[in-house]
Amino acid sequence: MSTFPRFPQIVSGLDTLSLPADELSVEAGKAEEALTLLALTHSVTEHRLYLAMLRETAALNSRVALFSMNHLANLAGLCSFNTVRHSVAGLINKLSIERQQIVGDPSRRFVYLIFTPNEIFTRRKEAGRLLFHKDVLSYMSYISSPAARLTIQRITENFNLSRREAHVALYCSEGLSNAQIAEKLCVSEQTIKFHMKHIFVKCGVKRRTELISRLLSHHQSVC
Repeated sequence: MSTFPRFPQIVSGLDTLSLPADELSVEAGKAEEALTLLALTHSVTEHRLYLAMLRETAALNSRVALFSMNHLANLAGLCSFNTVRHSVAGLINKLSIERQQIVGDPSRRFVYLIFTPNEIFTRRKEAGRLLFHKDVLSYMSYISSPAARLTIQRITENFNLSRREAHVALYCSEGLSNAQIAEKLCVSEQTIKFHMKHIFVKCGVKRRTELISRLLSHHQSVC
């Protein structure tokens, strides 16, 4: 279980760790770019959960908050506790959050420390971890466009896609063919067809044009 070394009495100090002023005053475009990059390092459900927790703690003007599994499921619109548990584990492993169990709490809640995108990349760098998967490098210039950031946001927040499926979907939304996507990701065209079949099922579509329309405009809960 991860701990918060700066806060040995974490429960009693819940209201002492507020958002730093420099994080609140970051230029909007740069903050959005960092969040977009971060989205591409999380699975879809991980990122939905991360955003829900980030918004909740921001509303409290705090860096830490108490969450139960039920509360997290409701906040993120996730349909199973199992999905929440896997997503929390993924976020901890990717150094996006930390948590500590409250001993003796009958509600079985955890205290969570939520890091900002820039903090997460710093933590990963300091830990000798990859900041993001190599697939993300091809989007470094792409995310400077507000329209592109919105496309990535919609895809990463609204569909239960794996990280690789999300990347394939993003390339598809740009109008690339299966062969072009395969070249971008250095895999076979057959592998892309396999991913596309799963993307069609998860997005509830049957044709490529329908998929692109759905990716750019549809919003739904992940179940």
